[in-house]
Amino acid sequence: MANITIGQYYPENSIIHKLDPRVKLFGTLVFIVLLFLIKNIWGYVLFTFFMAAIIKTSKVPFKKLLKGIRGILFILLFSAVFNVFLTPGDVILKFWILTITKEGLIKGGFIAIRLVYLVICTSIMTLTTTPNDLADGLEKAFGFLNVIKFPVHEIAMIMSLALRFIPTLMEETEKITKAQKARGAQFDTGNILQKAKSLIPILIPLFISSIRRALELATAMEARCYHGGKRTKMKPLKYVKRDYLAYGAYFVMIAAVIGVNYI
Repeated sequence: MANITIGQYYPENSIIHKLDPRVKLFGTLVFIVLLFLIKNIWGYVLFTFFMAAIIKTSKVPFKKLLKGIRGILFILLFSAVFNVFLTPGDVILKFWILTITKEGLIKGGFIAIRLVYLVICTSIMTLTTTPNDLADGLEKAFGFLNVIKFPVHEIAMIMSLALRFIPTLMEETEKITKAQKARGAQFDTGNILQKAKSLIPILIPLFISSIRRALELATAMEARCYHGGKRTKMKPLKYVKRDYLAYGAYFVMIAAVIGVNYI
């Protein structure tokens, strides 16, 4: 549970922390799109250079980012192995019905790198941005959708609350697991069906606790006369010089990656 980094905020006095949340949202989107556009190793080398610079600037410990990778380790290995054995091409090694090809190794490696960088990109955004700032950035960035009566404010609030309560739910899950183990429950024995069945004593209390917490939150919001809609901000978002420089750095990165990728 401690390996879940999405939804957690790491307080630090860095340039990345001070950036406008809209800048960080745009940068995360750019990183994700570029990851799926890169087609050769040199593109990933250049992308790694930009990522290392951002991590260094953010002052977030690299060990904390690695914790998020541990949480998807099974998916990472499964995806890489799946592509290694099922991608046709020049055969390197064949054992029984399993065939390892050169193209499979390359594709599996690229898939693994993409998944790792996806986790790092999203983790940097959430670790350097508070849920309130993230909600304000989403609402401001998609404010133009209010013209077509799209509930931008409500969607931003839902997303910020979901991110805010991810660590809380993980902590609640850990407490329930320890309580069930203290009562003699076993979660590591038996076959797959038995292990899945043993999760029921965890899931049912977790759902009940989540519903109770949601009702308490709704009651608290109603007691404070919260109705959504247009609300004034104590600290309205405004672009400053560092935000424009960050946008410029994003476009330089886009041009550089595309140039390396296609030229």
